[in-house]
Amino acid sequence: MAREFRFGIGVRSIRSAARLTEKVRRFADQGYDVVHVPDHLGAPAPFPVMMAAADAADIRVGTFVLNAAFYRPALLARDAAAVDLLSGGRLELGLGTGYVREEFEAAGIRYPSAGERVKHLQDTTVYLKQTLPGLPVLIAGNGDRVLTIAAHHADIIGLTGGGLASADNPDPMAERVGFVAAAAGDRFADVELNLAITAVPTEDSGVPDLTLTRAYFPQAGDDQLLAMPTVLSGSPERIADTLRAHRERYGVSYFTVQDYHGDYFARVINAMR
Repeated sequence: MAREFRFGIGVRSIRSAARLTEKVRRFADQGYDVVHVPDHLGAPAPFPVMMAAADAADIRVGTFVLNAAFYRPALLARDAAAVDLLSGGRLELGLGTGYVREEFEAAGIRYPSAGERVKHLQDTTVYLKQTLPGLPVLIAGNGDRVLTIAAHHADIIGLTGGGLASADNPDPMAERVGFVAAAAGDRFADVELNLAITAVPTEDSGVPDLTLTRAYFPQAGDDQLLAMPTVLSGSPERIADTLRAHRERYGVSYFTVQDYHGDYFARVINAMR
């Protein structure tokens, strides 16, 4: 039985409480299921924003994703429990290893090695699952070590599309899903797969803005980027068909877009429901 589709939307900036309330209510009316907040220095603080979003509308809230290395597990569990309680159980806590060295330096925190950050992510996840067993935890990443932690512990696994196709690996997304399935074993059937969409059309031309996607793959040509499962092109009806095909091929049923994709992608949601 295929999972029901879910749709998340990221909020990257806030101008005022009133504007946030208006934005979140519009997203809820458009059919989005979850408002996602990132965790970067220079961006709004995740926990207050999630609480304000939960107060604004009957919509789930989540982090996409917290820099786990910024937090001690017990303190993170305390804050997550409070938001989950005050939102009526609407929190989905997304975690990642953290990767921007400059943010650690700005925060006065030593930049751990990749291995240390992965180990801390695992320790944090295990602590959260033991302390708050009913709280849905999302882990996002692409590498073997992070996806192994996700496969063993997460309720939701955030995929990034696996990278660019090549002769050796013509479908990186399928390869990553296969890796997760093997690592998860019997629990794979209970795991929800999420895909972070990086490009969506914003007008009726159906041509997506590839700026964000190109930032991750600066040497790639447009044809390579347009072929990625994280890039959506065409009319809302065509994109709806693409997402149905993604669910059939990869098992992904939960898609996250950015707030500037919101109005166009809302037409996709309408085409699917």
